[in-house]
Amino acid sequence: MDLQTIIKACKRDNLKAQSQLYKCYKDDLYLLCLKYCKNKEEAQDNLQDSFLEIFDKMKSYKGTGSFEGWMKRTTIHKAIDKYNKSKTVNIEINDVLLEDITINNEILESISLDDILNQIQELPTRYRMVFSLYELDQYAHKDIAELLHININTSKSNLHRTKRLLKQKRLDIHPLLSKTNINK
Repeated sequence: MDLQTIIKACKRDNLKAQSQLYKCYKDDLYLLCLKYCKNKEEAQDNLQDSFLEIFDKMKSYKGTGSFEGWMKRTTIHKAIDKYNKSKTVNIEINDVLLEDITINNEILESISLDDILNQIQELPTRYRMVFSLYELDQYAHKDIAELLHININTSKSNLHRTKRLLKQKRLDIHPLLSKTNINK
């Protein structure tokens, strides 16, 4: 079955089509979940919750734009919703970014994708969310601020502090992203 046929069948709540869609996209969406979740178990939970929402809202997908993009946005928003529900305090930070953080690219040659994901997952939750949205999925700080219910300057400050933490761990994700195709 082609994707359009699967989508139409999923809209009719066809379990076989839903199973096919899940099998086809579970790995890509799981990798996406790993960027936003603190561990593999949380990522697996987010993946399952995302597919439940995808199947539930399938009828609202109008066929305009990329279906894969729609599923990825749904998955990212599911992780953000969980983050927003778990927040207890929102501290507004109005730091001005004074420097750009860069790290020696030679160090990156020996770092595996699993190591990078582990480093991202070890970040404090608010830093992981901002970093993943900005660096890995190219959201603007304005959009991040709206999604996470924080100030734009807080988003910028959190990104800066995340880069500083990664630098301390001798990781600079930037050059590696294009090399490992982490966005796919």
